[in-house]
Amino acid sequence: MGGDAYTFNLGGLTFNITNMLSGLLIMLIVFFFLFGLSRHIQMKPKGGQNVMEWIIDFTNSIVRAQMSQEVASVYSFFAFILFVFLFIANQLGLILQVGWNGHELIKSSTADPIVTLTFSFVVLTLSHYSGVMFKGLKGYLSELVSPNALMLPVNLIEECSNFLTLGLRIFGNIYAGELLLGLVGKLAFSHGWPTIIVALPIEMIWQGFSVFIGAIQAYVFVTLTTVYISRKVYGD
Repeated sequence: MGGDAYTFNLGGLTFNITNMLSGLLIMLIVFFFLFGLSRHIQMKPKGGQNVMEWIIDFTNSIVRAQMSQEVASVYSFFAFILFVFLFIANQLGLILQVGWNGHELIKSSTADPIVTLTFSFVVLTLSHYSGVMFKGLKGYLSELVSPNALMLPVNLIEECSNFLTLGLRIFGNIYAGELLLGLVGKLAFSHGWPTIIVALPIEMIWQGFSVFIGAIQAYVFVTLTTVYISRKVYGD
């Protein structure tokens, strides 16, 4: 579903209604998904509880691969919620795209660089805060001039590049996937039934591949999040 995002101006600021609606929908899906899985918790898990515990174990393993048990317990819940949110956000545009009057209303919010760079900013801010929290301000600042003061510009450039690559990596993959799906969809209806027959299997194959890419990108984002935090906590 092509088109521009809906925006409005208020107090000199531009607000993106498309991102607001998409983000709100994703939050509702995450809430009801996790709420449904966590109903009727039993000592012997089954059904939805098994799925919930598998996701928790999966995200916990990502965190524990980079941190000690004590430190990992601080960030395990954050990694769990981050993974679930990004996974659903990456898939939303594959199953639901809503547009009206030439504008998009609902799409994958991670197909917008503003959203993914915001996530990137939050993650890197958390990593710097973690460095101060675990090392103290003096220990944290000493890392910026490690191994010597001449490395300060290089370390600052590295932080900026981490911010850009973390956010743009997931944006590029999700945006490209949705763009190609849209092009195949237009091809399908360009010349009637012959193009529909040709484009349908291509659309189905790419849809499945995009689901896989969306899952991988959520995993990569969470993994890099734990890497950045652990580097601030333990040092390079």
